[in-house]
Amino acid sequence: MARSVVVDPSRIAAIPLFADLPTGELDELAAAMSEVEIEAGAAVVTLDSYATGIYFIEQGEADVLTGRDEVTESLGPGDTFGEIALLLTGERSATVMARTPMRLLSLSGQDFERIRAQVPELERSLRRLGLERASR
Repeated sequence: MARSVVVDPSRIAAIPLFADLPTGELDELAAAMSEVEIEAGAAVVTLDSYATGIYFIEQGEADVLTGRDEVTESLGPGDTFGEIALLLTGERSATVMARTPMRLLSLSGQDFERIRAQVPELERSLRRLGLERASR
């Protein structure tokens, strides 16, 4: 699923959450990310599973489902998911199903911990997003 591809920092800067990150943080992030291809209909993450990373959508669309399998949100290019589990709870708070084929950028929890000190703005942005979503 994940491929080791050198991720160009400009691909990361295109994601709204990262648009204002300093160049050094973009470079650090690019070096730690991998590219993931997902087939339509596949579950990218499942409710209550252990968090292994955070995902950033480059191409494709997905649905966010609650425990009752109701679609609560649709995600598309530029959107992020997985931050609540990675930073706040340790477990997935929803299932994310690919509605179309998708290309994601992925940052594993292990890599996030490794670069965390070098990317303080990234952590602040992700934490803000996670808290906002968790309170909905």
